[in-house]
Amino acid sequence: MKANAQKAKRQLAIAKGQLEGISKMIDQGAYCIDVSNQIMATIALLKNLNVAVLSAHLEGCVSDAAKDGDEETLRKKIAEVESVLERLSH
Repeated sequence: MKANAQKAKRQLAIAKGQLEGISKMIDQGAYCIDVSNQIMATIALLKNLNVAVLSAHLEGCVSDAAKDGDEETLRKKIAEVESVLERLSH
């Protein structure tokens, strides 16, 4: 993975902590809106991490394939990104 692995791991640890916190909130019967707000915060963190990972893919893997002149690999890398974008739009 070409993204900053340390930063990605930190963000995942934060998300994990948020999920554990949400689970505790549910166990404790927390107010639904408070639970929902925490869920949305976790989703936002993961979306931002996904953007960073995809950006690194474009800047690294896709760019490398273009520089190498490897048309087949470049088409494959672009198709992978298109597939991710399609899933994100649903």
